[in-house]
Amino acid sequence: MSYKIAKVIVDVPTMQTDKPFSYRIPQELAALIQIGMRVHVPFGRGNRLMQGVIVGLSAKDEPMNSGKALKAIAEVLDFDPVLTQEQLALADAMRETVFAYKISILKAMLPNLLNSSYDKLLRTRDEAIAAAYFGGQYERHFSSLDENEQAVMMKLHREGKISVQYVAQSKATIKTEKRLTLSNQASLATVVISTRAKKRLAMQAFLQKQDEGHTWTYRELVHLFSRDVVQFFLAQGILTLSEIEVSRSQDYFDQVKSDVQKVLNAEQAAAYQAIIGSADKPFLLEGVTGSGKTEVYLQVIAEVIAQGKTAIMLVPEISLTPLMTHRFIARFGEQVAIMHSGLSDGEKYDEWRKIAAGHAKVVVGARSAIFVPLQNIGAIIIDEEHETSYKQDSNPRYHARDVAIWRAKYHRAALVLGSATPSLETRARAQKNVYQLLRLTQRANAQAEIPEVRILDMRKHLNDQSATFSTALLDKISEKIAKQEQVVLMLNRRGYSSFVMCRDCGFVPECPNCDISLTLHMDTKSLNCHYCGHSEAIPYVCPNCQSQRIRYYGSGTQKVEEELATLLPEARVLRMDVDTTKKKGAHERILSRFGQGQADILLGTQMIAKGLDFPNVTLVGVINADTALNLPDFRSSERTFQLLTQVAGRAGRADKSGEVLIQTFNPEHYAIKLAQTHDYESFYKLEMAFRRKLNYPPYFYTVQLVMSHQNEELALKKSYEVMALLKAKLTAQARILGPIPKPIARTHNRYHYQLLIKYRFEDQLSAALNDVLALTQAPENKDLRLIIDSEPQNFM
Repeated sequence: MSYKIAKVIVDVPTMQTDKPFSYRIPQELAALIQIGMRVHVPFGRGNRLMQGVIVGLSAKDEPMNSGKALKAIAEVLDFDPVLTQEQLALADAMRETVFAYKISILKAMLPNLLNSSYDKLLRTRDEAIAAAYFGGQYERHFSSLDENEQAVMMKLHREGKISVQYVAQSKATIKTEKRLTLSNQASLATVVISTRAKKRLAMQAFLQKQDEGHTWTYRELVHLFSRDVVQFFLAQGILTLSEIEVSRSQDYFDQVKSDVQKVLNAEQAAAYQAIIGSADKPFLLEGVTGSGKTEVYLQVIAEVIAQGKTAIMLVPEISLTPLMTHRFIARFGEQVAIMHSGLSDGEKYDEWRKIAAGHAKVVVGARSAIFVPLQNIGAIIIDEEHETSYKQDSNPRYHARDVAIWRAKYHRAALVLGSATPSLETRARAQKNVYQLLRLTQRANAQAEIPEVRILDMRKHLNDQSATFSTALLDKISEKIAKQEQVVLMLNRRGYSSFVMCRDCGFVPECPNCDISLTLHMDTKSLNCHYCGHSEAIPYVCPNCQSQRIRYYGSGTQKVEEELATLLPEARVLRMDVDTTKKKGAHERILSRFGQGQADILLGTQMIAKGLDFPNVTLVGVINADTALNLPDFRSSERTFQLLTQVAGRAGRADKSGEVLIQTFNPEHYAIKLAQTHDYESFYKLEMAFRRKLNYPPYFYTVQLVMSHQNEELALKKSYEVMALLKAKLTAQARILGPIPKPIARTHNRYHYQLLIKYRFEDQLSAALNDVLALTQAPENKDLRLIIDSEPQNFM
């Protein structure tokens, strides 16, 4: 007897491998199983059921082994493939550059819900099916079926005779709403109601005025009358109760008014024509802040949709997404799907299903939206392409730009990378004509001029009233508020103070799990670690010398907010940082209140620096421009220039002229001086010269390897083993730096050592890194954690 074989990559956390295992497909499922479906399979000696993905099917029937019989697939988890052929091919390509096992890449392409435990609820309206398979009921759980019944259900689903609903542990993932339909109006007059039953009589009169078949939500009629009255008319057969699926993200669409295309200026029109005219190479759209890049994106996508194609629009972080989604929903309505981390798992799953079913033409979202299963893509756009949040900081460590390049080639789609301050790597590729450079040099609003930027040397602008604000900045804030204009203040540090210190002995409370001082948070009256989450009470007596002279040093957003309340008591301040935006929808609520003029000052971290467009903002103040300048990272100057240029662009975006004040202790630093004049080209040339001299990207490629262990000696020992393995495989031209401790050498009670490979051409690099990755699967290395990060964006 012969059997069909499925090749399955199994998700085994303790023993990752890219090798697919062969499983026998039960005869009753042979015609139904497809590549891209998830299955449960018995694995190992104990035959524990594990989840896996089918990545191949045998081309012909293969006889069972004459010796040991193949294990059979235990359960099929999907009625249709959840991974497309394109996604499986993309996973193969990413495996060559990301250095993570393929199962983790495949899981990254799916909504979280499909990576968790759940059951499937089957539903039918067919009485014959209900009688034959559902025990006379209209619902049945998939887990209660045997193999033969599973096969029957899959066939019925393909014929459209049953529906399937995924139900996660403790939460249903499809939202339903009860609806009431007037199904028997003719009998209303014959319903006997007591003259004392006033609400029943009122509802009877209400229903008599409605047309047969009219529908309400259950909640509407209960609100108008009462639950008991509604149940009375249900019992009389006048109303029929049903449940329909509703989208949890519908509120996003209901709140937005429609929008129309704007007239493009000459530069915008030229960029638009270039993008829709060719997909031969990616485009870099380099446009000053406020130059109307988003309108170009919208019109490119409108053209793509008119051609019957689809589009992906990526934005760098959650704070941008509500603003961007509103603009896209206003233009494209229900054709838009939203995918970002601010959505609940259920909302993400609703949107994913909308995309998979082909109901969405435009997907707007953050980094992971690049994986959505859109078909026939015509354009992929990455806004603020320089942002580091496009790089995933956990396995698999992919860059959305690299995935976008692959998908654009696969679909022959236009790829647009947009920014006022492109990353040096992207700009260098445009310089070499690998990308086509398009420029927008003027603001889209002819009346909106690039704001004037003043540098305030804090060595000369000390203020007796405040260590945070110069007198010049405070005076300017007061002036703007008096004119009923708005101010944006940026401080790139959350919390109340940077650290707490004893004035007598110098003791600074540190995290017991990490080599870093704890940050003071006054709202929770606690000292918190921003790495591992450790929290402890604020000490009022030094634990080292018992002194009571405990002082707070540095300024976080909480402390600055408190200081503003003292210095400018009339000012209405909104704070926007990680702490104030923890709750769902908090970003949108804060920005909405500011946009409606309910606050004079928006104070925040770098999340307020990009993408905000408020016409009444005429002053931007940068409280300390030096925060990132002296970090041990070769990109620190580039990040500082980008951040200052971006935040300066929030001022004067409409008819009112804007001003920018930057406080710094390093006024002569080239990144700050060139940000003052918005001179990207000069910064690019100067920074490229430094990078060339020091052999850093984009002149060299880099790979970072981080070895972590609870035992510091073992972490160091394994680092040298990895270095030896690399030296044996790579040429002498490759430069291996380290191993050295990371700048923050211990977090989560683990010690971290890093190596950095700088190279240009290394044919054996991929093989060498795969050998290093394989080390982690050896039993003696079970406690060793290894990170392989190609082109790392962060060295902290």
